Amino acid sequence: MAKKAMIEREKKREALVAKYATKRAALKVIANDESKPMEERFKARLKLAKLPRNSSATRLHNRCQLTGRPHAYYRKLKMSRIALRDLGSAGQVPGMVKSSW
Repeated sequence: MAKKAMIEREKKREALVAKYATKRAALKVIANDESKPMEERFKARLKLAKLPRNSSATRLHNRCQLTGRPHAYYRKLKMSRIALRDLGSAGQVPGMVKSSW
């Protein structure tokens, strides 16, 4: 199980990303538009830099919904391989049987 502080930090980042998504997208459009004057594009870049770092979507990390584990994460299932194996062994995942030979 991951530290509770790390899980809470990730939740805080998700909230910041959602809060600033529209503002960040609008500033990126202005900053990347070649038809705009250089000064206006530069001002947009400065405003982007002033936004909180954790409001960037690239700072998010996928974590298991059950354990908070950041590695070996299956996107489709939103859980780690270890949590999936435990649920499969317990018979809680339909159609999944833990292999043994």
